[in-house]
Formats: sequence, C-alpha cells, structure tokens
Amino acid sequence: MKTIYDFTVKDRKGTDVSLSEYKGKVLLIVNTATGCGFTPHYDPLEAMYKELRDKGFEILDFPCNQFANQAPGSEDEIHEFCTLKFGADFPQFKKIDVNGESADPLFAFLATEKPFAGFGKGIKNGMLEKFANMNNKAFGDKAYIKWNFTKFLIDREGKVVARFEPTVDMGEVRKAVEAAL
Repeated sequence: MKTIYDFTVKDRKGTDVSLSEYKGKVLLIVNTATGCGFTPHYDPLEAMYKELRDKGFEILDFPCNQFANQAPGSEDEIHEFCTLKFGADFPQFKKIDVNGESADPLFAFLATEKPFAGFGKGIKNGMLEKFANMNNKAFGDKAYIKWNFTKFLIDREGKVVARFEPTVDMGEVRKAVEAAL
C-alpha cells in the first residue's frame, strides 16, 4: 500500500527531499498562499508547531499560486514573508501546482486518499465554494484541492488520516493532531 513515504518533493531551494525522512512523525501537509484571506492560519500553525514538534510533529508547507494568484512571489520572497510576518519556522517547500496536469503527484495522492467533502455550511462557505468552483473549472477532474490552506493529517505510518478544508476551525485541526500524537 502506497504511503507518503513513497514521494520525493523539492525543498524551497530545489533540492530533492524524500518524505521517508519524516517516517515515524505526525505530519500536517498544507498548501499555502501569502495573499489569501486564510493566510492568518500561519499563526495557529506556527503555535501548534512550536508546542508539538518535540512530540514528533512536523508541518510541511507547500506554497501554491493556483488560487486567484494569491502566492505570486518567488520561493525566497514567500519564505521571507512567512518568517517575518508570522515567525513560521516549519519546513517550506518549492512552490507547486496542486491541480491540473501539472499537479504535484503528492497532492494528487493526498486528495485521492481523502477527497473533497465540502466547505461546510454557512454563507461564507457557500460563497467560497462558488468562487472555488469557478477557479477550478479549468482543471476538470484534476481539481484535487479546492482552495489555499487545505490541510492533510498524516499518521506515524505515513497514511492520510484526515483532510481539513480551510474553513475548518484551527482548534479542530489541533485536536486531531494531538490525538494522532
């Protein structure tokens, strides 16, 4: 059975990183953007990382510019923004595509393991769903990720155990991470 340990990604400098380096850790893999309404998620993500990394927790940050061009900068510009504005200290990887023919294989795998199940109820969530559907129409059946700050929880065996859309309260995400630890 395939796990995330079967994938190799590129760090922000372009060096190959085998995800098998993270064996035995609980991971939260996130596609991010610096100019998104959900960018403030960096604050609770960093707080969670600081408090839980000594227990075997890692956050893997993958910037993506496929959602309304909300991550337009270079890897260095994005990294500088995240460290200066949010103090983000978790690993940040090369900017990738998460949808379409050029989708990173890791994200295609993650989304296949835990498909999109909706943004939830409420007016804001409904508006986001309409906007995301318009944005992702060009990707057809390869619209794996619906918006920035989609989070995938990976257990210590490398299995995808949960998917959190950006509309999920970060307190709920943290509870799931703590339970996995």
